[in-house]
Order: sequence, then structure tokens, then C-alpha cells
Amino acid sequence: MNVHSQSSNLTTPKSPAPQEFTDATAAVDRLIELYAIASEFLCQEFSKALHGDVPARRIRAYYPEIRITTTSFCQVDSRLSFGHVSEPGTHVATITRPKLFRNYLEQQIGLLLENHDVPVRIAVSATPMPVHFAVANDPDITVPQEGAADFTLRDKFDVPDLSTTNDDIVNGTYTVEHGDAGPLAPFSAQRVDYSLARLTHYTATDPGHFQNHVLFTNYQFYVSEFENYARRMLSDPESGYTSFVSTGNAEITTADGDLPVPAQLPQMPSYHLKRADGKGITLVNIGVGPSNAKTATDHVAVLRPHAWIMVGHCAGLRNSQSLGDFVLAHAYLREDGVLDADIPAWVPIPALAEIQIALEQAVAAETKLEGYDLKRVMRTGTVASFDNRNWELRDQSGPVQRLSQSRAIALDMESATIAANGFRFRVPYGTLLCISDKPLHGELKLPGMASDFYKTQVSRHLMIGIRAMESLAEMPLERLHSRKLRSFDETAFL
Repeated sequence: MNVHSQSSNLTTPKSPAPQEFTDATAAVDRLIELYAIASEFLCQEFSKALHGDVPARRIRAYYPEIRITTTSFCQVDSRLSFGHVSEPGTHVATITRPKLFRNYLEQQIGLLLENHDVPVRIAVSATPMPVHFAVANDPDITVPQEGAADFTLRDKFDVPDLSTTNDDIVNGTYTVEHGDAGPLAPFSAQRVDYSLARLTHYTATDPGHFQNHVLFTNYQFYVSEFENYARRMLSDPESGYTSFVSTGNAEITTADGDLPVPAQLPQMPSYHLKRADGKGITLVNIGVGPSNAKTATDHVAVLRPHAWIMVGHCAGLRNSQSLGDFVLAHAYLREDGVLDADIPAWVPIPALAEIQIALEQAVAAETKLEGYDLKRVMRTGTVASFDNRNWELRDQSGPVQRLSQSRAIALDMESATIAANGFRFRVPYGTLLCISDKPLHGELKLPGMASDFYKTQVSRHLMIGIRAMESLAEMPLERLHSRKLRSFDETAFL
């Protein structure tokens, strides 16, 4: 399996030669084969090194890549926001975990083949695979901390490289030198691997359980309701749902299945109501604060979900609102600052019609109110997001004046970040909040009041989010993935 290169002092695995494909399934099969060869080789060599068989040469394996070259300026269907390159030339993407991303890769490669009528080339790339990410596939191997092994890790194996682990492509700051290949996908393989590792750490569930439709919340109260709904769905053979996954990858397939109570919850507990086609629903409790919201969405984004929606609690800013009313965000006042370096505050974050309609229809279905009567329980407007949970204790003249001038109707700490990162990562986004307090009008979030409020409103609010997601799951991708999320020079892959 190994071939020694004397000139470069490397030991690398022997892999199949580059090959062109006109069938998406066969192309992904080759990606899986190349990835398996590289990752298994690194795992074997690293395991031997940990047991004293330190290699004389440097051990290296490379990620597989997809490459396509087009020569025609012929326009494809202009209604499509993805599935084609913007101009002739060569475009390339390094790929990791192709078995995990199989459905996504087959879909994206299939669109390239259909829209450009040229083959894709599958080969070993020139990007080394860090040993940390390779051994993540083997639960029996861990990378010891620096100095714990009998050899210097970086002398023998490749480690993560920040030059290929960044957001330059999605941020629009990636530059292509003359004659170089352009990016084919929004993330490099190393960037994806980095986030897959972080997701496992933060959520205590394997990334493979994540579904294509993600609900974010800032309260653990929603979890028990989500589990109750999941069990009802598992008792219905016509529901289409196949299993429910909880913390620690505990999974049930029947309504009466037993889920162990974890001794300690992870930082961002995640729960997955799964469908065989990945069109189920994931619920992530990101906790409180814009930093948590950014962390969660930074990493979930590499899974390329088809939608994410914030269903959290907020402060109502209008005296005409009542506790328990809903807020459908159609604009965001970003005063949290957490994403300013990646997407400046002057960048508008538009409301997406497909998400807005799905949420409004879900509210109507759940409350049995329509048209003008829907205004009794829901208001559409600007949501402001701050980075200070106790903003009420500051001098009110400045904040209140800005909130009034912006026409804000609600305030929280996470929604603007989740929406802005959705815009940045080209993931359809939306926000439906529930008013839990009105600090400007003397109704603070106090323990007793909060308890009564949570009991009556959590179930209804969560069901609205679920209804909206189930509606979006039936929508064609070419309609859901709006052109509003695409910039001048986009990658072909979603």
C-alpha cells in the first residue's frame, strides 16, 4: 500500500490515478475510495508510531479533490442559484468525509454534469490531510498533547494548517491568482474537518445525525417538548421519521424507547428527529449570547443545511404587545458586534420570502387565526440583537432612542447573528421569537412569571417551528435556496 519517495523524504499511500467521470454516483464512489485510502493509511501509521514504531520518513496523505474545466460562456438556466460555474476555467474543491456528504456530493456533481456537459476529474489533491482529522474516524486512536508522545508530532505527521482552514471563500476575500483554479465549493476540506470536530465537541452528537432543517433555541425548555413530539412521530408509521437521537448519540426508533439521562449536558445540546433522506429536523440549544450563536452556526454551516430558524425568547419593546405574542423578524438591528469582522454591519440582511411565508402559515395553522386576526398574536418587524444581557440597567436614553428610530419591536441576543451567518454562509434563515418579558414597560422576566409563561407557550412555539420546517422540507431546493444569498462570483456548490 505504501510507496516511498526518496527525493521528498515522504511515505505516502498508493492511490488510483486521476480519472474523469460523467456519472455522479461513480464519481462519489471514487472520492470515498480515495478518502478511505488516505485516512486509513494515516491511522495505521500513527497507531504504529504511538506504539514505538516511529517512522524514519515523514508520513503524508492527501485529501481527494473534484475538478472541472469548462470552456464555454454558454449561459445556464438563470433561475438557478447553484449547480454551475460562473465563467469558463478550472474550478476545484478538496473533499473530506465523502461518505457523510454522499447525497450532497451526488446532487452537486450531478448538476455540474447536467449544466456543463463536461466530465469531472476525481484525483488526489495537493492538500495534506492533518493526522488529527484522519484519526477522528477511529475511536480507538487519540492524538496526545504536545510532548506526550515519544516523537515530535509535527516532524512526522501533518497538523491543521490555518492557511487552508479559514472562511476566505464564503467571506468573498479569496483571491485567485492568474492561471490558478477557482473554488468549486464554499469550504475547503480542512475547514469542514475542523467544524465536524467542533460539532462533536460542542453538541455531544456525531455530525452524521444532523438533519437538513435546523431549529436553534436559547432555552433547554424546548427539548422535552421536542422529544415528546419525536415520540409521537415514531409511533406513527406514516410520519416518515425513523429515529430520534439525543445527547451522547443515544438513539431510539420506537415511541417507548429508553433514552438515558446524561450526567452532564454539553455546551450546546443537540437533538435529531431523523428521516432516511436527511430531511428531518435538528434542534440545537445554543444557550444565551451572540458568541454562542456564531459558534454554532459557524460549524453547522459546513453540513450545508437547507434552512435554519431561530425559535427563542425575546423582550417585547411595544406596550401593545403581550407576553406570549410572537415576533416574525423581517429585519435585524445588529448591535452585538460578533460578526462585524466577517460581514460588516452595513450589509443588509434581507428577509427570505420562502421562510417568512412558511413561518406565517405555521403560526396561522397552530393558532387557528388568519388574516387580520393573526395580528392579535403576531407582529412582523425589526428585531434588535445586543451583546449585553442586562442592557436594561444602562442609561436608557441612548439605547431606547436607537431602538425607537429603528422601529424595533423586539430585542434578543442571538437572532441577528444567526440570520447574518445564514446570509454569509448561503443558508436560508429566519426568526420567530416569543415575547417572555417587557422590560421597558415594567414586566421583567421573574421566576414565577416565567414558569407560568413557559408552561403555556413552549409547546405551541416549538410546534410552529416544526410545522414551518416540515413545509420547507417539501419545497424544491432550487426554490428554497434563493438567489438573494448569492454574490457576484459564486461557487457552483451550495
